[in-house]
Formats: sequence, structure tokens, C-alpha cells
Amino acid sequence: MTDSERPSGPLDVTTLEAFARRATTHPLVTTWVFRPDSISPRVLELELDAGQYPDCVRAARLDVRWFVGDDYTIHYLENTEETRYECRWDRHPKPDAPRAHYHPPPDAASAVEPSRIDGETYLGVCFHVLEWVETRVRNTYR
Repeated sequence: MTDSERPSGPLDVTTLEAFARRATTHPLVTTWVFRPDSISPRVLELELDAGQYPDCVRAARLDVRWFVGDDYTIHYLENTEETRYECRWDRHPKPDAPRAHYHPPPDAASAVEPSRIDGETYLGVCFHVLEWVETRVRNTYR
């Protein structure tokens, strides 16, 4: 990522805490933690309920970064016994893509698509992503 593509401002820890509290009201989210710690967080990790996935899925989580300028990156990671499945929603300057864009699965590689997230607030983004995960779990594993 070049300097012209970096999110605006430092992490917005207050918004990340609110994001975490609201996300844990969703049935998929079991817990949250700042990594490496709450004193100097770099990422908010939302752990997803393993009971809603089949046994072959060893772990699933969302890594969230929300910045003071309202840019963000939300990375979905799902690890199975054999593969890693991931995608990412971003909002930050990017010369060759829309400001709000999506890095599709299975590897969240450099290819981007316009983001379909409705709303500009952290709540709109949070629940859009959680609904996407819920739909993936329902359509893929049930």
C-alpha cells in the first residue's frame, strides 16, 4: 500500500470499542479483544461462534481497523483443516479503485470490486459485514 492509499488518521479506539460492543449483540460474535493489547491496539479481533460452523472450520474471526478519518478495513478470516478463506472490505484512498472497495474471496488478493456496503457509519458497516458472514455460513455450511 502506498502513502496515497493509506487510511486517514490513527486508529479510532473509541469507535472500535463501540463497534465491538455492538458486534457482540449479534449471534455470530462471541467475544472481542484488542491486539496486541488495549494499551496500544493495532486491531480489534471479533471471534465468531465456532458452534455455528462445522467441525472442519477451526476458527473464524473478523479483524477490524477503524480510523479517525472514518476509513476502515475489515478482514474476514476462516481457517479450515485444509484451507484459509478470506475477504476484506476497505474504505481508503486507492487510485485505481473506488474509495470503498472489496477484496473478494477466497484470498482477499489485490483484485478489487466496488463495495456494496450501505451506510457510512460504523454501525452500518458492522452489521452489513456480519450479515454477509451469516449468509455465508448459512449457504455454505447448513
